[in-house]
Amino acid sequence: MTANKKKNNPLTAVYVISLLVAIIVIIAFMLFNFLTKKYNGEPYRLKIPHGATIEQIEDSLANLDLFGEDVYTVWKYYGSSPTTARGSYLIEPGESVLDVAKRLKSGRQTPVKLSFNNVRTINQLADRIADKMDFTAEEFIEALDEILPDAGFTKPQYPAAFIPDSYEFYWTASPQKVISTLLDYRNKFWTDERRQAASALGLTPVGVATIASIVEEESSKNDERPIIARLYINRLDRNMPLQADPTVKFAVGDFGLRRITGKHLQVNSPYNTYKVNGLPPGPIRVVDRKTLEQVLTAPRNEYLYMCAREDFSGYHNFARDLAEHNANAARYRAELNRRGIK
Repeated sequence: MTANKKKNNPLTAVYVISLLVAIIVIIAFMLFNFLTKKYNGEPYRLKIPHGATIEQIEDSLANLDLFGEDVYTVWKYYGSSPTTARGSYLIEPGESVLDVAKRLKSGRQTPVKLSFNNVRTINQLADRIADKMDFTAEEFIEALDEILPDAGFTKPQYPAAFIPDSYEFYWTASPQKVISTLLDYRNKFWTDERRQAASALGLTPVGVATIASIVEEESSKNDERPIIARLYINRLDRNMPLQADPTVKFAVGDFGLRRITGKHLQVNSPYNTYKVNGLPPGPIRVVDRKTLEQVLTAPRNEYLYMCAREDFSGYHNFARDLAEHNANAARYRAELNRRGIK
């Protein structure tokens, strides 16, 4: 009996070892499948803001259904913290549970694209940028006041510090970082050559931006914007008031005005270029780099006056003298009256 037992022991041990190996293999296979499970939904932008709790992160990941729950399980197993995970992450089809969990653990964010155009005021710019970032519009404006005065800008000149384009930032970037990057981009635009071109026109870079802002408000037609730019330069050269309707709209705070009347022209504002000679204190919008170039390279002309065409095409009639302009303006006013526009 004793001999038989001893004879059977090695076989029993083989069974036990084989069973353990099989269990380990099964567990490893299940774990491998669990960790390498792929995300097959639509691209999803996961945002973990400053001060987020573990529960809030779990709720955010729950939007990815079971895949998100698995990511949360692995991420939590790592012993990760919400502070490290703070950021914005683009979860794309084909990424595994382990890939996403490791990105959250290490804080490897996906940059967010930041673009802005058709911005009239600094408040609008702040809202547009803050909507894409993990800071508020108020924090952005506070940072402007920290940075731009030292960079040589007065508050009315703030719009001249920015040029619309497509930028990339990490979502958690500070407003100071964003402003410094945008300002650096603007400063690189203003090469020595462009500064010299501005000086030849009797303008500073801010002055060019100011004229460009009026030109953009005057016309959406790219082919006539250089004509308008030169017209205003001509008026500055002759010490004539610009008499630009968009500056009056800015002064009264209503860009939707379709007809400028006597009461609008009487408003007391440094932006009312019917009452104040020279350029207004700063740009009336954030201008595109193409318009800046159009001001700098505007072909010479002899125009001093402009008036919207009476066909409401968006184009303008230009005039060299007041008599010609008055005739153009009379036709336009007659059409306004006929259409009942007040």
